[in-house]
Amino acid sequence: MTVQQPPPTAMALIPESAPFTREQRAWLNGFFAGLLAPQPKAVAAPYTGDLPPAAANAVSAEDPGDAAPWHDAALPLAERMTLAAGHPLRQQLFAAMAQQDCGQCGYQCATYAAALAAGSESKVNLCVPGGKDTSRTLKRLLQKATEGPAPPSVTPPEPAAPNAVVDATAGCSRDRPVEAIFRSTTRLSAEGSGKDTRHVVLDITGTDLAYAPGDSFGLYPSNDPALVDRLLDALDIPGDFPIADKSMRQALSEDYALGVVPDALFELIGYVTGGDRRRKAKALARGEDPSGDAASLDVLAAVETLGPIRIDPEAFLECLEPLQPRLYSISSSPLLAPAEIHLTVDTVRYEIGGRRRHGVASTCLADRLRPGARVKVYLQKAHAFGLPKDPDTPIIMVGPGTGIAPFRAFLWHRHAAKATGRAWLFFGHQHEATDFFYRDELAALRQGGALTHLSTAWSRDGEEKVYVQDRMRENGAELWSWLEAGAHFYVCGDAKRMAKDVERALTDIAGKHGGKGEAEAKAYVAGLKAAGRYQADVY
Repeated sequence: MTVQQPPPTAMALIPESAPFTREQRAWLNGFFAGLLAPQPKAVAAPYTGDLPPAAANAVSAEDPGDAAPWHDAALPLAERMTLAAGHPLRQQLFAAMAQQDCGQCGYQCATYAAALAAGSESKVNLCVPGGKDTSRTLKRLLQKATEGPAPPSVTPPEPAAPNAVVDATAGCSRDRPVEAIFRSTTRLSAEGSGKDTRHVVLDITGTDLAYAPGDSFGLYPSNDPALVDRLLDALDIPGDFPIADKSMRQALSEDYALGVVPDALFELIGYVTGGDRRRKAKALARGEDPSGDAASLDVLAAVETLGPIRIDPEAFLECLEPLQPRLYSISSSPLLAPAEIHLTVDTVRYEIGGRRRHGVASTCLADRLRPGARVKVYLQKAHAFGLPKDPDTPIIMVGPGTGIAPFRAFLWHRHAAKATGRAWLFFGHQHEATDFFYRDELAALRQGGALTHLSTAWSRDGEEKVYVQDRMRENGAELWSWLEAGAHFYVCGDAKRMAKDVERALTDIAGKHGGKGEAEAKAYVAGLKAAGRYQADVY
């Protein structure tokens, strides 16, 4: 067997007391030295990984500048990469992002890509919405770019754009969180609902955080203690094993993501196991799915499925990714609750492989935090999503499910400011009896004049499913008159389906009631976006 030896100056990451042979320690030290080494600066090169054959001819090799036809969260990754094929590395990295500009990475999609291309950022796993598909694509692009000099026709990477979060004030960056106090969680969905949706209140007194409607709130959750204990048992590692200034249990609870399995962990398992388990682990590390269960594997499932395994605790942690913060749209107004942040959160619980899985942040907020608990948080300022400056401007809001969150903030803010502009909300869910969030509040806002129209859609209450885009079409003539009167249009919610369907409905309305052909109708909607009159907060 050929053993990868660490370079002479490499730090010994695997202690002599670890349960490995000398050859295994040597290989592991080399493995982690390479894994932890600073990423080399990337050199621009065309994308050549796993795309349809026609991708190479999809676009010109010239840099399109600010043109980014792939910047659409509804487009599948393969389609985005096809559009970016032949463009410089920076643009291809941009296309690999989830296109949501959510800010969870600390950048916007374009600035994260620029930082990677310039080498000022080395982490490829920061795009939470993109998950493993995005991180793998980023890694492949950067590896390909360092294999040789860039072709003469390719533009070298530009200097990295600055991080999207430029405010160094504590609490205004994911890198400088502050502490908020958890106050309460109240169930919004009624008994019998298929969802467990919560209204969450956090106290930001003393943090100096100043938010506006449209902003998002980031918080650092902790992992489920039961999940951590089961993982420790599977690894046969004591919870009090010391890791720097923490115990192994604390580190797994607070610092490491236990969801999607990093390829590095599959690689390590493939080395310390044998037989079929080794072959499966190596295949999974290559992005293959030999048993058809890759989508169901989290860290615990991987350890249990490919185990039993014995891994040095520090070596195991080196293969995990950091636990990322979660972002939620703020559903309160600073005019009414300046010392509080309200969130509207779907609690994620589901069954896979006979085991109950839990959303890390949502179940932390719903089940594990107690009133008075302190939580690390930060404010993510809105990126082109907020109320119009003129309070007389009409607004049209489409927010089914938890997509209502920012629009609750909009409506209460305009109510408190005594804004005179009309407001129309399209809200939908499965059942009116169990899923009509903030029903009484919306009734009060209508009575007070802050909400002019409320159009609801209940997809499971009738023989035919009805969605918010259907209600838009039913009210197309009036909706068009609002747009012609200067209304701003907003959509919040699912990026892949709902937001795409809503945009299609708006395009159809522009065609039918605006007398426009298909190309003109699409151009009209594009013009609304360019003018800041069509704004989306999608995930």
